[in-house]
Amino acid sequence: MIKRARLIYNPSSGREQVKKQLPYILEQLEKVGYEASTHATTGKDCAKKASKLACEREFDLIIAAGGDGTINEVINGMAEQHNRPTLGIIPAGTTNDFARALNIPRDIQEACKVLCNGRMKYIDVGKVGSQYFINIAAAGTLTELTYEVPSKLKTMIGQMAYYVKGFEKLPRIRPSEVTIEYDGKLFEGEIMLFLVSNTNSVGGFEKLAPNAHINDGLFDLVILKKTNLADVVRIVSAALRGEHIHDERIIYVQASRIKIHTKDELQLNLDGEYGGNLPGEFVNLHKHVQMLVPNKEVQCLLETRK
Repeated sequence: MIKRARLIYNPSSGREQVKKQLPYILEQLEKVGYEASTHATTGKDCAKKASKLACEREFDLIIAAGGDGTINEVINGMAEQHNRPTLGIIPAGTTNDFARALNIPRDIQEACKVLCNGRMKYIDVGKVGSQYFINIAAAGTLTELTYEVPSKLKTMIGQMAYYVKGFEKLPRIRPSEVTIEYDGKLFEGEIMLFLVSNTNSVGGFEKLAPNAHINDGLFDLVILKKTNLADVVRIVSAALRGEHIHDERIIYVQASRIKIHTKDELQLNLDGEYGGNLPGEFVNLHKHVQMLVPNKEVQCLLETRK
């Protein structure tokens, strides 16, 4: 029986590398028995609609080729479907947090090897309200810079665009008053930001949630309490080494269900994109999607708890 693959790609991602290498990608898929077709995205929610349609048409494999935003849309198209094909990824965005966490190579030829010869792994998916995320949900002034960076600037200078925007924004950081419930526990107070993470790779930081596992049924919750600008800079520096979790201004816990209430309007960021406003309840959907990952063992996939 012929297997069918649907490649959903963002033609402007990664300096248009996916678009340029489409013949190669399709050839590799067909060599291992897939009848492959493509869908180029044209704007917001296009990848979501294409992914939903691929589920309804019972494709065997959906490949998300683009950045974390493209992958997020594909997941949102798949998550509520009865038939959920296997998910594959070709990273072609600015930070590629999710692909980095899974050790999926940025190089397109190497990424194709994972699609053609990788192993299957069930992974967790996050849900908040009617939206889904696969890597990170966050809120707080610090997180808002990710969707304030113009797409043209991201294409031109890559990840540096985020840092340029971040330093420009630092003097305007203000704390937010929140109530956070997590698995029966409670935090009330002012925070600079919070992160609900599914992997250890967030915003280019590879040790922000160092204990994260992608299939353990738990989120890693990171809360940065109210602090001054100098401490924010120091904690961000410590986060590069994974040492921020020992700071007294940081709360770092694991939970499967998290409720967040805010006094003021707080914008939610889902996988690097604007996700509406809080309040919200975050639920971990344990092993909800099957994915192709490298044969090489990866730290965030080693969790064996049921």
